Amino acid sequence: MRLSHKLRKRYLGLKITNLSLNLDEGGYKIIVGYGIGSVLGQSMGKGGNKVAVITHPRIGRLYGNEVMESLSKAGFAPIVFQFPEGEQNKTLAHAGKIYDFLIQNRFERSSTLLALGGGVVGDMTGFVAATFLRGISYVQCPTTVVAQVDAAIGGKTGVDHPKGKNLIGAFHQPSLVFVDPSKLATLPEREYVAGLAEIVKYGVIYDAALFAFMEARAEAILKRDKESLLHCIKRSIEIKAEVVEKDEKESGLRKILNYGHTFGHAIETVTHYKKYKHGEAVSIGMMAAAEMAYRLGTGSLEVVNRQRALLQGLGLPTRFPKLALADLLRVLESDKKVVGGKVYFVLPEKIGSVSVQKIERGPIRKILRDICLN
Repeated sequence: MRLSHKLRKRYLGLKITNLSLNLDEGGYKIIVGYGIGSVLGQSMGKGGNKVAVITHPRIGRLYGNEVMESLSKAGFAPIVFQFPEGEQNKTLAHAGKIYDFLIQNRFERSSTLLALGGGVVGDMTGFVAATFLRGISYVQCPTTVVAQVDAAIGGKTGVDHPKGKNLIGAFHQPSLVFVDPSKLATLPEREYVAGLAEIVKYGVIYDAALFAFMEARAEAILKRDKESLLHCIKRSIEIKAEVVEKDEKESGLRKILNYGHTFGHAIETVTHYKKYKHGEAVSIGMMAAAEMAYRLGTGSLEVVNRQRALLQGLGLPTRFPKLALADLLRVLESDKKVVGGKVYFVLPEKIGSVSVQKIERGPIRKILRDICLN
């Protein structure tokens, strides 16, 4: 379906952009604007229901009071559940603790969950919302670059399994996504930079103009320049929404959003989510995919070089780590994207255009050995 036209308005003196994601079974608003935290509650509609704010302690200290006050003023009855930060905590065990909390507080189907945090918080909250009482509503309030431009949009939810990332999950769309880029000001530098890999991804897979914008404004983006960052965030959201509208359940086009993630998830799993941030692993994964495309003859050296230059210019890693080949292959072969024993890879043909290709174990092993593990 067509991405709804942007509507700009000034709301209580705040400049807000409303985007809409339209799906066959309804849709939802994506509200974007700097410093708009005070209007979160009223953006959620009529109050009166219970809201559980799911977050972790660091984000709770930074933004918990603002969120609780906004919800209370709008007539909601908010309570908070916190769980430890980090991908290693995105587990069924921690999901179980959230279920216990909701049951103890008598949450009903009319109640709402609100994810306040990054991708881990959003994935976990969405998964619990999808499965508690066979599905309740939830709101995404992302506070990281990765979550604002990618993880919070599109309804993918899940938890990790020791054998791989996001192997347990469901599609469950949020009722609202509330994006306030001012929240990125408190991100540690490494986490902020890691998130930029997801924006580069959108340029490679869909929008050569966005890629060129990042090349020209890399220094400003690194300095968290408002204008540059807001442009990147809004354009990324537009792309994600447009792709999801056309393919909600990832049966075709949406697979392109996995660019860099097949290798990236394997790196994260083999290193037990301790060595690399998600965006760092995706950055390395994008380079591996570009190299693979070049080696297979479907991509070009120009893509490899331009992508490497931009990623390195943003301070992102581009060299594949020296990891055991057998471990990487084992994880790749248990990936969600494996069909008929073949691994699906998103490979760039040129900046702004990619294709999805099925690669067998033999070529993967050879390419990993030749270009990734030297």
